[in-house]
Amino acid sequence: MRESSTAAWKEYKKSRQSAKGIISSANEKKLKESVSDLNNHDCQNEIFRIAKQMEKERQDTTGSNCLKGVLGTLMVDKKGIKDT
Repeated sequence: MRESSTAAWKEYKKSRQSAKGIISSANEKKLKESVSDLNNHDCQNEIFRIAKQMEKERQDTTGSNCLKGVLGTLMVDKKGIKDT
């Protein structure tokens, strides 16, 4: 039984590596197509859209927009939350 599990594991690893290679080449192809499209004068606004999207993806999430203070009051503004 042990031999069959190691054989299955090796087959899984081989399949996973193959899938990673296929995904990597597909991503690279899509990236090259996107870059060639951005060189087109008609797609200049696309650059700014992508930049905004990347900025939003890299922002940290704070988890909540309000916080209850020591006295039990609700603080909604960022300055009040930071001071607490």
